[in-house]
Amino acid sequence: MILVTGGAGFIGSNLVAALAERQPGRVVVCDTLGRDERWRNLAKHEIAGVVPPNDLLPWLNRNPRPRAIVHLGAISSTTETDVDLIYRSNVQPSMDLWSWCARHEVRLIYASSAATYGDGSQGFDDDGSIEGLARLRPLNAYGWSKHLFDRRVARWNRDGERRPAQCVGLKFFNVYGPNEYHKGEMQSVVAKRYADAAAGREVVLFKSDRPDVPDGGQSRDFVYVRDAVDVMLWLLDNPQVNGLFNVGSGQARSFQDLMLALFAAVGRNANIRYVDMPANLKGKYQYFTEAPLARLRAAGYAKPMTGLEDGVGDYVRRYLAADPYR
Repeated sequence: MILVTGGAGFIGSNLVAALAERQPGRVVVCDTLGRDERWRNLAKHEIAGVVPPNDLLPWLNRNPRPRAIVHLGAISSTTETDVDLIYRSNVQPSMDLWSWCARHEVRLIYASSAATYGDGSQGFDDDGSIEGLARLRPLNAYGWSKHLFDRRVARWNRDGERRPAQCVGLKFFNVYGPNEYHKGEMQSVVAKRYADAAAGREVVLFKSDRPDVPDGGQSRDFVYVRDAVDVMLWLLDNPQVNGLFNVGSGQARSFQDLMLALFAAVGRNANIRYVDMPANLKGKYQYFTEAPLARLRAAGYAKPMTGLEDGVGDYVRRYLAADPYR
């Protein structure tokens, strides 16, 4: 059995879908379903059950040990300002799971984030050492929470603390794909702008407030969720691999490129309008991210990443224009 925290969320439900295809009824989800539509992310697949996050540790102590825990549950909003809530949701559960997995020799794969890199001035090297991590300066509380746990893992490893049977942190870059619809403003721009693009209406992107970057030229490493899932499946198949790894496409592309790919996928001429960036994002906005994949490749992961146009095209044709849920 494999336990996936955040398993009803975006990346988590895509992993649950892949695991359920491998072994139906052998995946347990830890998540809060609430009153939104997240249950639909799970509806197609046979799972063993859903555990509320507040009951996770007692549940683990009274049930057979899972083969591995993939810890994806977190508040992922980069605009959340309740830092106490972020700490309680993102940091403390991660530390508790590390300790439990170490005591019981259970494998742990957890989600970090490219938000740990801040403005990118220190580069995007997934150096998991204490010294390498100390150079990074996240721009928001979400990024800080992920960075804090990465640093604790580095310290525990340096100090020779008892560790999980496998421990891997994954710095996800800008993931897009099916099952992200409950995320509201935190959905990918593809999901948010699809209906307008499909109808031939204009789509809106932020203007640049930097003279060296044109409007729409802000760039991200956009990675299709299928690739993120494939990396996690490979790690589950290779328990000897440990470390902190970037998960991205390996190539930065602009938001304009992203929208051109979307318009091409829906068969419409591009219609883009640029608006001023909101005041609450100025000074906290990443203008460039790109995931070096050398460490992941050196660890043995060889599968090619999906190109932007292919990923957007697949997302539109198989999901947004058809059945949106994986």
